[in-house]
Amino acid sequence: MQVRYQQSPEAVRSMNTAKLREHFLIQNLMQKNKVTWIYTHYDRVMVGGVKPVSKKVLLQSSDQLKADYFLERRELGIINVGSKGVVTVDGKKYLLDSLDCIYIGLGSKKVVLESNTTKNPAAFYMVSTPAHHRYPTRLVRSANALPTPMGNAENSNERIIYKYIHDKGIKSCQLVMGLTLLKSGSVWNSFPPHTHDRRTEIYFYFNLQANSQVYHIMGEPQETRHLVISNEQAVISPSWSMHYGCGTSSYSFIWAMAGENQDFADMDQVPGSIIR
Repeated sequence: MQVRYQQSPEAVRSMNTAKLREHFLIQNLMQKNKVTWIYTHYDRVMVGGVKPVSKKVLLQSSDQLKADYFLERRELGIINVGSKGVVTVDGKKYLLDSLDCIYIGLGSKKVVLESNTTKNPAAFYMVSTPAHHRYPTRLVRSANALPTPMGNAENSNERIIYKYIHDKGIKSCQLVMGLTLLKSGSVWNSFPPHTHDRRTEIYFYFNLQANSQVYHIMGEPQETRHLVISNEQAVISPSWSMHYGCGTSSYSFIWAMAGENQDFADMDQVPGSIIR
């Protein structure tokens, strides 16, 4: 398990490209038959991924958690970005199609991930946060996630937002999670940009074409930095940092937040005129 420590705005101002990528970019999440976890000190959010191909994969605790089992003091959200897969929670099986989401609550002792077939494996993207109350495990299909159209073709940001784990959807202690699908020809996400000083946010980019990239903008409004991101990579957005981007082609991304509240609309908008 990798650990990422918090970085201040002052520290980020002096970072070169290699240091920015070291502290904020998450690579190689979807490994075959092996869970990859990143433990961050930003609101204690954990980011993980696995592509179970030839065997079932059990979620296990680690020295960083000092827990008898992974969800002893945590909650977990999983979105499948691959082919059909199965998540088994304490003996109960849940079938996840592509883009389906499952929330697994505090106290669930045994979580097992597997693909329906080895030829077309699932790819499970996971985000976990500390929890103080047990909410029930719940599966939501992408078709039932109240898709919300946003943007327009003229501004190259026509997209559909799917909200899964939020205050009016799947109940959780602090985790908020969903995804955004950009329409063909649209490349901008989350613009005009914003911060939310009360929450950490993680973006996971997927559905990028082989030679496509996303230029993810981060940092303070008048001290912006960028990260070049490829398919199935994630980026950590501290609460003080903007987070928006532009791709060389259409793409999708999963957003997950944790912190002071679960209000999806709690954003501090940044006027484009002050961005530097």
